[in-house]
Amino acid sequence: MNVIPRPLLNFSVNGRSIALTADPMTRLSDALREDLGLKGTKIGCNAGDCGACTVLVDGQEVCACLIAVGQCTGASIITVEGLAAGGKLTALQDAFHRHGAAQCGICTPGMLMAATGLLGRNARPTRTQVEDALGGVLCRCTGYQKIVEAVLDAALGVAPAVEEMGAVGSSLPKVDGITKLTGTERFGDDAVPADALRVRVIRSPYARAALTLGDLADFKARHPEIVAVLTAADVPHNAHGIYPDIKDQPVLAEGHVRYRGEPVLALVGRANALAAVDETSLPLDYQPLPPVIGIDAAKAAGAVQLHANRSGNILADGGVRRGVVEQAFAQSAHIAATTYETSFVEHAYIEPEAGWAERRGDKIELHVSTQTPYQHRDETARVLGLDKTQIRLIPTACGGGFGGKLDLNVHPIVALAAWLTGKPVAYAYTRPESMAASTKRHPARVHVRVACDASGRLTAFQSNAELDTGAYASWGPTVANRVPVHASGPYAVPNALTRGTAYFTNAPPSGAFRGFGVPQSAIASEAAMDMLADRRGMDWLDFRRRNALVAGGVTITGQRLDASVGIVATIDAVEPFWREWSAAAAEFNRGESLLRRGAGIACSWYGIGNTALSNPSEMCVGVDAQGHVTLYSGAVDIGQGSNTIMVQIAAYALGVPPDRIRLVSGDTGLTPDAGKTSASRQTFVSGKACQLAALDLRRQLFIRAGAPSDLVEDTSVKLNLGRGQIAIETLSGIYRGSLGDIAADARGTVLMGSGRFDPPTTPLDKNGQGNPYACYGFATQVALVEVDQELGTTHVLKIAAAHDVGRAINPQQVEGQIHGGIAQGIGLALMEEYVPSRTENLHDYLIPTVGDVPEMTTIIIEDPAIDGPYGAKGVGEPALISTAPAIFGGIFKAVGVRVRKVPVLPHRLLAAIREGKRQGR
Repeated sequence: MNVIPRPLLNFSVNGRSIALTADPMTRLSDALREDLGLKGTKIGCNAGDCGACTVLVDGQEVCACLIAVGQCTGASIITVEGLAAGGKLTALQDAFHRHGAAQCGICTPGMLMAATGLLGRNARPTRTQVEDALGGVLCRCTGYQKIVEAVLDAALGVAPAVEEMGAVGSSLPKVDGITKLTGTERFGDDAVPADALRVRVIRSPYARAALTLGDLADFKARHPEIVAVLTAADVPHNAHGIYPDIKDQPVLAEGHVRYRGEPVLALVGRANALAAVDETSLPLDYQPLPPVIGIDAAKAAGAVQLHANRSGNILADGGVRRGVVEQAFAQSAHIAATTYETSFVEHAYIEPEAGWAERRGDKIELHVSTQTPYQHRDETARVLGLDKTQIRLIPTACGGGFGGKLDLNVHPIVALAAWLTGKPVAYAYTRPESMAASTKRHPARVHVRVACDASGRLTAFQSNAELDTGAYASWGPTVANRVPVHASGPYAVPNALTRGTAYFTNAPPSGAFRGFGVPQSAIASEAAMDMLADRRGMDWLDFRRRNALVAGGVTITGQRLDASVGIVATIDAVEPFWREWSAAAAEFNRGESLLRRGAGIACSWYGIGNTALSNPSEMCVGVDAQGHVTLYSGAVDIGQGSNTIMVQIAAYALGVPPDRIRLVSGDTGLTPDAGKTSASRQTFVSGKACQLAALDLRRQLFIRAGAPSDLVEDTSVKLNLGRGQIAIETLSGIYRGSLGDIAADARGTVLMGSGRFDPPTTPLDKNGQGNPYACYGFATQVALVEVDQELGTTHVLKIAAAHDVGRAINPQQVEGQIHGGIAQGIGLALMEEYVPSRTENLHDYLIPTVGDVPEMTTIIIEDPAIDGPYGAKGVGEPALISTAPAIFGGIFKAVGVRVRKVPVLPHRLLAAIREGKRQGR
């Protein structure tokens, strides 16, 4: 066999001469990452769609995944690692840091390189030029606005006034921001051991089929370079799931497959050996069967039952009943009703699922991109038949999650492969694999009927939400139960009947996605509120304000809200935008143009944390003999900024500057369980546990120094730690103590404060009555849109968003979350529709780019939550919910029609406009 010698390729990288022996056709991105160890160049798609791998080649921005290393001979290449000379951030990196322009950080290197290329050509670009330059790099977290502002400020040399960086209430830059900006942050596929084996999973090409696996002996004999072939028979407990009583999803399929993309086999070996395997050489025999596609097919008489124990293909249903609904409708002056349907929506985080595992004796060390380290540790252990103490899960940086990384993905496969082979094993999904196999937002069909009296007061509300939960349970029960609780919106409704039902189909599993079904429900309910206001002859904003919940009000579950009910304040805050934009749109529409404008408004609420379930978090804060403070936080930061938030809360409660606190995050071997990063719960739940832990440590320090215990929670009393000494300054004098004579534990800690918080909730009874959440986030958003009646396109011009966040621990990060939520809401409304086998890349599946996101004005309302840390509550999911219904209201105001199939793609809007004209609307 003739071996073709690899040539020596010469070029420079970050000013260093490189002589690389490589196949000239190797992607530059692979050469940088694998041969040169420059992991700052990220791989999000390997197709030039996401721009995460952007580098400069001879000063020009290129996607490193699209250029062969052989094309770079003699070239000068700059990567993100080459920006900060001597460890000092460039003006651009510094601007990103100050503006909070990096959230999860996976797109940040690409953004920085694209902006660096622009500034190298044009030192004073306009906003439009900046947006054009960044248009090829996708971000799923930030909503782009802070990125654009950072680039403009860097170009102008503008630095905002430096505020004193205290703790709570300060826009402290991210504590992990520097690593994101320098390319040293390590995501799931960035710190894999050099000798690790790789995994290639063979997935079903059919949505439903019987599966027969033949004898693998011949395949193994023909492919000796494949180290292992894992099948269902190799998995000790081949079923997993979110809930203790629902373990319906196999790690590897056995006997049948239920969706296209379901894992069937896992091949383990070196990357080149895996790539050489022809799937048709595997002894797999599929017998395709007619799939059950869509809610109607799942409900149909005689429909195939996809799970033996789920009659009618119903996974779960939930509901709320309050008052006498039909009687209230009969006695009402005005009634409105509508039905909306939404589609599958892909999370499209820029970092595909990735991680690696290594066996250490009778234990497994698991490094994965995750939103829930303890749950994933426990579920992986259960699948492998191990005790949970035998698995240590160390989260990598998480390049976006939005709910999609709450489900197991690479975890059991890499852990099993490492356990069986005794070698490190890594697995990173390709982009098509991620989009085929990951969970989606539930498609929903939501019917709403709502009524009011002659004065415009709501009298009755009824809704029925049917949800396509796909092939397996995932988070379906949570969605089916959260939707009916939230269905009425943030309004006082004395009579209500709501339902949510999740149906199994042969689609990819639907799971958690920013809002757990509430965004789908709000689209229908807010449209019905618009319609009812029109029936009553009231302004849309005035109608909402008249019916909004207030302190002392009662929800449809019978929960009395005694405090932190900021919905009216959010309505008042956006009223000037509503009035101005509505008037401006009416004036614009007096012209003869085919363009029409309209303003829409939508309100929303969101219960923080789990629905009517225990939802605890634990935190620890320790100090060593030298006075160094460490926060042990199990709260995983997926870009929303919880690392920084926890440090700020701990610093404020303890009484030390934030930069004195070292953070250990997520490691199940070192931190207590802070629960999942989901349901907008980390700031509220884990933040409170963090506050309690820091106060516990502060109390111990006061005792050690002999300071009065009644001053522990007095934030004006200063605490100083240094060189093993405690100094507490009070009005009556300074109290001192020593840490050096206390025995240290294995971590070197001499004093440890602990905190635990479980929000006070009650279970819901058979009628859905009870207190499902300790607090709620509230929001009102106004959208100004422009519709092209000839093309059917909708352009969102402006959005104003007012959000009651209880207390903004970090106002800049709150704004960033709102911006990101709005961007995802625009995608939900106007462009994102996942179709299995057809939209499994970021070229055919569109998410908003910097050019799709409008000018966003954020207004932070602070109505403190009684139980929250210093009054704070969550904002991650509330940021999204109001956006789509506000846009749809704007479309109606512009052209007088409602498109009830979401997203409102151009062909759907054109059809509705034409139908409206035929009917004389």
